[in-house]
Amino acid sequence: MTRIGVLMGGISAERDVSVRSGEAVVEALRARGHEVLPIYVDRDIDRVLRATPMDLAFLCLHGRFGEDGCLQGLLEWLGIPYTGSGVLASALAMDKLKAKELFRLHNVPTPPYYDLTGPVTPSELEERHGSFGFPVMVKPRREGSSIGVTRAGDLLELRSSVDLALRHDDGVLVERFVRAREVHVGIVNGRVLGAIEIVPRRAFFDFQAKYQKGQSEYFYPARLPPTRYQNILRLAERAHHALGCHGATRVNLLVTEGENEYVLEVNTTPGMTPTSLLPKIAAGAGLDFGSLCDEIARSARLHTATGARAPRLQSAPLVATA
Repeated sequence: MTRIGVLMGGISAERDVSVRSGEAVVEALRARGHEVLPIYVDRDIDRVLRATPMDLAFLCLHGRFGEDGCLQGLLEWLGIPYTGSGVLASALAMDKLKAKELFRLHNVPTPPYYDLTGPVTPSELEERHGSFGFPVMVKPRREGSSIGVTRAGDLLELRSSVDLALRHDDGVLVERFVRAREVHVGIVNGRVLGAIEIVPRRAFFDFQAKYQKGQSEYFYPARLPPTRYQNILRLAERAHHALGCHGATRVNLLVTEGENEYVLEVNTTPGMTPTSLLPKIAAGAGLDFGSLCDEIARSARLHTATGARAPRLQSAPLVATA
């Protein structure tokens, strides 16, 4: 029996989603015979981790201090193997600007963009935006779950959107809006599981569309010709490797009618709630939720040069279909 600490909660704007993910994982792992410790994370996490013996940490924390490399660094220091990507890959994936810079370096297509550091006066914003055009998507540089993300169609809306994004981060990413289908690809332990298409009932796949039932439709596999579907899977895998990710990730892409594909971001701690996309993708590939949790736990490790792997879990090998 493996003693697994499931870390959830945290102090980011995504705390509620994290708790829902963590509690679902706790139930699934217990049903598979593991000893599981639910650990609700707040600012005294260092003390809690030192006082709680565990074989590995299953991370269900989203957003800052949980998904951005901070917690990963603490676990490395304490010598506790953990699920997901290491310190650097987690930090890069969480930072939308740095992720895009690496995508460009590795020839992974991503929508055009520019960045801002606040505060920004109206005249400075107008000058910086220049002939970039509209509409655009405005995003906090280091947030998840579409928190603080809005679409702007003119300079007035752009100012309002930048002000909103600056409430969540001192850095802002302004990205060209691409009219396209939104497709997400799930990757677990180096295997590409498949791609799901999302059709939100809102203007875009925002926080409500992601987490409120009935706000989006899902199509698995994504409604694409076979050749293009395989191209999407390969592109997602390239983005995963460009950031040096490990374990389970979910890659967000845009697929246009004009045969162009763009990577938006890589999520290194995918949601595990009943409406989350990685479990939907895994289910479509024939992997039930308990098996998915087992596979993610199996990948736990330390990422330092002398890092150790977690105790080997007894579970069936992962079988996935494209």
